[in-house]
Amino acid sequence: MASSISELLSDLSTWTPSEIIAVCFAVLYLLLAIRESIWCWFCAGISTAIYVYLYFDAKLYMESALNLFYFAMAIYGWSVWTSDTGGAKKIPVTTYTPKTHAIALGAIVILALGSGFLLTRYTDAAFPYVDSATTFAAIWSTFLIARKVLENWWYWFVIDIVSIVVYWSRGLELTSMLFVLYVILIPFGLVAWTRSWRNQEVAARV
Repeated sequence: MASSISELLSDLSTWTPSEIIAVCFAVLYLLLAIRESIWCWFCAGISTAIYVYLYFDAKLYMESALNLFYFAMAIYGWSVWTSDTGGAKKIPVTTYTPKTHAIALGAIVILALGSGFLLTRYTDAAFPYVDSATTFAAIWSTFLIARKVLENWWYWFVIDIVSIVVYWSRGLELTSMLFVLYVILIPFGLVAWTRSWRNQEVAARV
């Protein structure tokens, strides 16, 4: 592990400006999302627009397509977090039932198997099944965060751990390290949103 980090630092000069900018805005996105700040969607829009190109160049086609979706969701998230309230802090954190999540997970598996098969058969995609699974899971998770559903953090925790390995193997070392940071920060988001949800529950009973 130490040698890998040493190699990463020695390859600093090979990191492209576009990847550095995308990573910086991606970090800002997560930090602002934890604080329930609407500006997280602005940062997400910039980061995802850059990643569309970066992932396509790395032959992670599903990830590239996913970032097109992320860009659209950044617009959607901004709209939802401002609708009828004028501020993200006023949008309540909510939860979904286990049945809803079970249905969503079943759909993700089915879609990933179908997409993985097609990518294997007709493209030179890297990690077709894993790429597909993380893509469809991320689509669902992005919708959850846009709707401020608490469980989104658990999905992202699993997705980001898998993504660390995938991105490193495809030469996106800086992005891989970004997802290491994500995994570290996600518990903070879970705690912050859980506290917000509990405060809402208490206020509703008063």
